[in-house]
Amino acid sequence: MVNAQLFSLEAMGARPTMNPKCIVSAGHWRIGILTASLIRFEWSASGQFVDDTTPLALNRFFEPPTQFAVEKNEDGSLLITTEELEIRYDGKAFSREGLSIYLKHFASQESTWHFGDDQSANMGGTTRTLDQIDGAAQLDPGLMSKNGWAILDDSSANVIRRADTVNGTLNPFGTWVFAQSQASQDFYFFGYGGRIKEAVRDFYHLTGHTPLLPRFALGNWWSRYHAYSQDEYEQLIERFEQEGIPFSVAVIDMDWHLVDIDSRYGSGWTGYTWNRDLFPDPQRFLTWLHEHGLMSTLSLHPRDGVRAFEDQYSQVAEAMGVKAASEKRIDFDLTDPKFMSIYFDTILHPMEDEGVDFWWIDWQQGSVTKQPGLDPMWMLNHLHYLDSARRSDRRPLTFSRYAGPGSHRYPVGFSGDTVVSWQSLRFQPYFTAMASNIGYGWWSHDIGGHMFGYRDEQLEARWYQLGTFSPINRLHSTNSPFNGKEPWNFHAQTRSAMTTALRLRHELIPYLYTMNRRAAYDDLPLIEPMYWNFSGGNVPTQYQFGTELIVSPVLEANDPVLQRGRAQVWFPQGTWFDCSNGRRYEATAGAGRLMEVWRTLDQVPVFAKAGGIVPLQMLSTTHNRAQNGNRINMVSNPEDLRVLVFPGESGLFDLWEDNGAQQGREHWAKTSLILDWGQHTIFTIGPAADAGIGNNGGNGSPECSSAIRRFIPERRHWQIVFRGIDEPDKKAIKVTQHGQPVESDISYNAKLLSLTVDVNEVDIAYALRVDLGSGIKLASNPVQRDAFEVLNDAQMLYYTKECMLNLIEEQGIGALAALHTLEMAPGEYGEPKWFQSHVPQTVINALAEILTRS
Repeated sequence: MVNAQLFSLEAMGARPTMNPKCIVSAGHWRIGILTASLIRFEWSASGQFVDDTTPLALNRFFEPPTQFAVEKNEDGSLLITTEELEIRYDGKAFSREGLSIYLKHFASQESTWHFGDDQSANMGGTTRTLDQIDGAAQLDPGLMSKNGWAILDDSSANVIRRADTVNGTLNPFGTWVFAQSQASQDFYFFGYGGRIKEAVRDFYHLTGHTPLLPRFALGNWWSRYHAYSQDEYEQLIERFEQEGIPFSVAVIDMDWHLVDIDSRYGSGWTGYTWNRDLFPDPQRFLTWLHEHGLMSTLSLHPRDGVRAFEDQYSQVAEAMGVKAASEKRIDFDLTDPKFMSIYFDTILHPMEDEGVDFWWIDWQQGSVTKQPGLDPMWMLNHLHYLDSARRSDRRPLTFSRYAGPGSHRYPVGFSGDTVVSWQSLRFQPYFTAMASNIGYGWWSHDIGGHMFGYRDEQLEARWYQLGTFSPINRLHSTNSPFNGKEPWNFHAQTRSAMTTALRLRHELIPYLYTMNRRAAYDDLPLIEPMYWNFSGGNVPTQYQFGTELIVSPVLEANDPVLQRGRAQVWFPQGTWFDCSNGRRYEATAGAGRLMEVWRTLDQVPVFAKAGGIVPLQMLSTTHNRAQNGNRINMVSNPEDLRVLVFPGESGLFDLWEDNGAQQGREHWAKTSLILDWGQHTIFTIGPAADAGIGNNGGNGSPECSSAIRRFIPERRHWQIVFRGIDEPDKKAIKVTQHGQPVESDISYNAKLLSLTVDVNEVDIAYALRVDLGSGIKLASNPVQRDAFEVLNDAQMLYYTKECMLNLIEEQGIGALAALHTLEMAPGEYGEPKWFQSHVPQTVINALAEILTRS
């Protein structure tokens, strides 16, 4: 049954009434000074104002800013000052002449806002869908602007209120969404200048925080618009397992239900009845997926209501007071709580009891309901997300489309059916990063593209790599026999790159889950545009991926001569390392450094800062085979972890793990990973500390408790990889636990500039210490080796390659000037004159990266 308690204002965390200490008001207007930079403005002809929860505003109660003064003039005008703003208001109906705000500390010619100013300088947030878009889309406003201010208008919003009845009928939900009884103006002014993180945190305070995702959502998702049968889907998953490709979510598109129906009922787009020809035993199928480590979601297109061919029709008709014999369609009415409770209780809950884990809500029929101002997409997200919490053994989750600011409360987002093209791929990293400007952190894209377009194997491989470093990695495509996204449908080089990307995504889950906690409790999305933390640089498709990494995906085809793809990377000031091979990049200038980097099809431009620490899980080890029966899809807290450690500065990374309980009741364990970089280099894996329940600031027992031993392994296999250092004296390395030597395997990989320390059977109750000794040095980049690899792949004359390599060996960085003047001359066999030309500029550019990175 629908649980009214889950829909209560208290359960939602609603506190919609403003703090009286923040309010300045008289007659028809009210101004809420929520923070020094966040102001609420209201104008009401009746003098009545909105103190209810809205789809945008959940919590308007703020403590007033410390510096807050109001000066009233004889003519009724006001001057309101805070530490950040000067607000001038004439006390009349809002007008351009009568309401303005000056940003005190933002250096811009447009730092004064007047009521009615457009938001053309806004840097963008996100938008509802990318359906059928080939390339860029117009973004709705975010919280950051070149002018320092942004506006969120809540004037036409519906309101959420407690209601025992709606239209004279019992309301099983306890609260409901109503149209406002009168028109009013109600908007929020965000005047944060360039302080975007502060703006986003206050936005989350106002609108509600991003909830914790379940751990499985951070793995790979398989999805395709295809009429799978039960056997076919199981064979597909088994093939993925045989190929060593992990998946954690199975998305079943609309053909799970009856679609070929009698035309008298209309379209088969909407359906709730399993197609037994394809899925003869749905419950067994869903159980089979669970046994193989996958959670399931089914596609819903609910617009057409419940029709007579559905298995559930008689029950729904009877509950709605309709004679089943009439075969009258039961309309899908989001404004009727009676129907919506029947929809959940009679149709969806029984399927959830059979094993459906969450729902893919694919509403594509506009934004109009019977109720003025009520967006059906928002209402579906709201009701589905809250209802999904009814199963106390799992964390709530929906998979749906964006429905405006505040939608981050209902993750995960589905961006729509994009066209398969380089233009679509180029837009998606920018689109994803900009969404963080409106607090929307968990976008899921159709990785590989959905429809139309063309086959391009490089495009697909690069899209997979973007998926690896996206919030959610969900492969998806149309039913075309030529558009399958399985890696074995592609040639060897592409297939290998795809498989590597998918395995890496699953390996990243420990890192991603820590960032999941950070998003929920520290109000910082996984992906952040570079300007959130650094000034300078202008690579719109580059972003930070959590606390440790920056990513600038390759978004164009490989250069045919180089056999490599190009990306622009802006390095903030400091030392950075290529995550995959330990090559070092130095940005000594305060403004950072812009570089062109070149990568083969299996390489992604991902960089870690000096002192960075990235925990991964290992997929193929003796330990997890024994633990999980060789099920690489499992996402439980791992026994086998690999930690990438990047030298040059000291660093700390707290690895967070929990028991997966619903937010507020989850039990946390914290393991601190600490690099002490100095004359004496030490890396420490701290004991697993009991960090307590929910977000209590880590105030549980500091020691490893019996409680956390129930959800993390008591002993672990740690593989610590120090990237980018010279080979040390292995005999000088000491590995100890509570003062006693620990057996370990120590090796060095000169190609990857990496020292690996491998330790088995580590008791989580005690710190593990790896003492590298003194004199550990950053590795010099292997210039000649890397230059040889570039030239070896280059499709050009052998003799010219030899000349270029000789120049590099003789002159190092000084060879760059000579390379620009070198010509591709005939070799020893006297190639014809038409071979002679300048050396391709792309080859010189790739060599320039190698010669100048440090």
